[in-house]
Order: sequence, then C-alpha cells, then structure tokens
Amino acid sequence: MTATIAADATDLNETPAARRPPMRTLGLYLLLGFSAGLPFYMFNAVLTLRLARHGIDIVIIGFFAWIALLPTFKFVWAPLLDRYCVPGFSRFWGRRRGWIMLSQLGIFLSMVAMAFTSSDQSLPLTALFAILLAFWTTTLEVAADGWRIELAPTQAEQGPIVAANLWGYRSAMVAAGSGAVLVAAWADWTWAYLAIAIAAFLPFPILAAMRPEQDGAKGRTSALLSGTLTSLAILLVTGAATALIGWALLSAVQGAGFSAQTNVTPIVLAVALLPFAALAIALPRIRRLPADAPSKMPGFIAPYVEIFWRYGYAVLPVLAFVSFYRMGDVLTLTLSHPLWNAAGYSLEQISMADGVVALTCSMAGVALGGLCAARLPMTIALIIGACASAIGNWVFVWLWYAEPSAFVLYVAAGVDQFGHGLEGAVFVVYLSMLVSPRYPGTQYAFLSGFAFLLPRLIGGAAGAIQKQIGYDGFFILSGALSFAAIFFLPIVMRVRPRAISKQVE
Repeated sequence: MTATIAADATDLNETPAARRPPMRTLGLYLLLGFSAGLPFYMFNAVLTLRLARHGIDIVIIGFFAWIALLPTFKFVWAPLLDRYCVPGFSRFWGRRRGWIMLSQLGIFLSMVAMAFTSSDQSLPLTALFAILLAFWTTTLEVAADGWRIELAPTQAEQGPIVAANLWGYRSAMVAAGSGAVLVAAWADWTWAYLAIAIAAFLPFPILAAMRPEQDGAKGRTSALLSGTLTSLAILLVTGAATALIGWALLSAVQGAGFSAQTNVTPIVLAVALLPFAALAIALPRIRRLPADAPSKMPGFIAPYVEIFWRYGYAVLPVLAFVSFYRMGDVLTLTLSHPLWNAAGYSLEQISMADGVVALTCSMAGVALGGLCAARLPMTIALIIGACASAIGNWVFVWLWYAEPSAFVLYVAAGVDQFGHGLEGAVFVVYLSMLVSPRYPGTQYAFLSGFAFLLPRLIGGAAGAIQKQIGYDGFFILSGALSFAAIFFLPIVMRVRPRAISKQVE
C-alpha cells in the first residue's frame, strides 16, 4: 500500500478551511434533493408497508428490497450521462439539467403506473413499475451528483451543498412516506401514489423556467417540446426493454425451480460481485499502466480504470469500508415499517412518525453531519457518523420490547432519522473527495453504488433473517455491522491517491 500513500492535494485528515458556496447553489441542490427524495420512499419503505398491509409474506417483501440494488449498478449507465445529451432539453438547459428533466418525466409516469396497480394482485407488474421508478430516480441522482462535484470541488464547499441536498432529499422522503401513508389511511394506495407523483413532478416546470446553459440562448419552447417528445420515446423503449428482460429472468428463475423458500442470496451476491471482482483481478495490470493510459481508453471504461490506477491495492479496503458504513441505514429502511406494522401501530401513527418527527430530526442530523464534514478532520466526522448510525438501529430493539405508544414510536423514529441523517451527510462528502474531477459523475456513481451493494443484498434477505433471529436480533445485528466500519478507518484514512501531473490532466 506504500505506493498509494503518496502526496496529494487533498488531505482528509486536515481541518478544512471554511468556504461557503453561493446561496443560489444551495437553493438549487435543495430543489434537486427534493426531486430525488420523493420517489425513493415510494419504491422502498412505502412499498414494503403497502405489501405488508396486503398480507404479502415477509420473505417476498424482502425480495422487493432487491429493487434497491438497481442504484448500486448506476455505474453501468452513468458514463452515458457524462458523454451524451438529451435531445431538446440539453440543447437549451445543458447536459446535466437535460438528464434531470428526462428523469423527472420517467419518475412521474412510473409512479402513476404504480398507482393504478396498487392492489398488488400481480406482483410481477408491481415489481416492473417499481424497477422503472428506481431506474429514473437513480438517473436523476447521477446527473445531480456529477453537477454537484463540478460546482463544488473542495471538502469545505461540499459540506454545505451536501447538507442542502440532503435536507431536500430527506424532507422529500419524509413528505413522501408520511404523506403517502396518510393519504392511504384516508383513501387508498392509488390516491397515495398519484399524490406523490404530482408532488414529484413540481420541480420540472421550475427547471424549465430557469435560465439557459448559455447566456442569450433562444428557443425555450421548441426545446421543451422536442425534449418532451424525445423523452417519451426514450421512456417507452426503456419500459418495453425492462419488461422483456424481467419476463425472461422471471421465466428462467421459475424454470430453475426457485421459490420464496429458496435461499437465493448467495447466487445474487455472486452475480452482483462479478464486475467488481473483474476489476480487482485486473488491478495488477492497471497499476502498471502509464498515467495517461486512462485518458486514451474508451470513455465507458476510462473512469473505472482511472480510479483503480490512482488508488491501486488500497482501493480494496476503501471499498470494504464504504460497504459497511451505510449498512445500518439500508437495513433499517428495509424492515422498520414492517416492524411498526407488526408492533400494532396504525397508519396514522406511522404517518406522524414519518412526518413531523422524522423531518425535524433528520434535518438536525443532516445539518450536524454537514457541519462535521466541513469543520472536522474526516476521520473524526466518520467515527461520529458510524456511532450515530448504530444507535439509530439499536433504538428499534427498545421499540420492539416497549409497550406500544405514540411516544415510543416517535422517539425511535427521531433517533433513527437523526443518526442516519448525520451519517449520510458525512459519507457523501467523504465519497465526493475520492473522485477525480475528470470523471466526477461516473466515479461517484461507482463508489456510491458499491457502498450500497452489500447492504442491499443483505436487505433482500432481511425477511428470511428476521424469521430466524426476530426483529430484535435483526436490528442488533444491523447496528453492529454499521459500527464495524470504524475498524477500517486506521487503514483507509492513510490512503492517498497517486498524483497525476497537470500535463496528463
């Protein structure tokens, strides 16, 4: 590892100098966070609650958590967002906003489709539209993340922007969870998904009204019309392709004799790790490449070769660390709502826990996390985040054994949201400092995707794990796994990338 511990411009253990991004940038990322946060809950926590209320077996509900694996593989299509533009939209608003606007159309139509299949009588159809919703939500995040790293390249600048982005993201998640559950309690799940679909689409006209990428550009109306028509064609092709692939995979799985009682986690784990294992095997050869080799490679693979070239063998403990760090957050989201349902809490009580309580505590946690990332050495900030995340999981053990009451539910939800909000803000800044300014969107997609691979794989087996060790054992385990990330810090915080000369850049 000594070859990778070299001088570099950014030292994550130094206390960063305070710099504040412009307010308009903070406002922009508050809006973008809101755009991405609304749909996320609808194919994740709200969907698991919806399935639980319809009496779907907990093991099947766990399988639906694997839909959240899709964002893990966003690195597969992230290079497309760095290289290509959306016809119409990008001509006027620029590449990043063009992809964001396309994604918002995809999010809206996917959620409308989920609304009209909310009876869950056909689980494959429910899964199809949930996958499409996850895909377009992830695409929006890739575009927004790449833009964020371009706008704020330093740790001190990233802290406030990440906090603003997560404020929007987590407030939207809370609004989606609380609002959807409340509407479902008053009406039904169809109206719940339609209401959130409309709310998720509101940022689209705001983006359409923003100034163009280039000052003085004209043709806003024609760009909006052509962009919308092109986007609808892209959405239709994507939906048809997803349905075809899904049908083929489902037929293959059923033909192989798999059922809800089959432990498919090892198979899914093996398949999911294949691309990462291939990169690890190629690592010795990548390390011997000259510094300008990635820039001469095809744009689709250059970002991944470059990050392995810069970090060398040290990338392996870094990837192990990021896999454990968000474990508690992901696993809590997978089974917290089924736990609340099993503990006997009503939809109205869950709505309040996901609403005012979660929003207030999450915002406080994000604010403190952003402050820690901007003002403290990264090692200290990461330790604080890991401890907060573990406590956010362990509090549900207390909830499970306590006499059911609104107070118990609200305290548990508040501690959970505060801890994971703090942890998330610190973690986003840490990942942002690992990427190269040459490939910000693609490399961030790779690192953040890998960070959620193992947690979401385990999340897919959460129902089976819960049946073996109970809700208390599950949340003790998930908190311990998140806390275990601390033991990687003595290694990963010594890692420095190889410097790339300005001539190469």
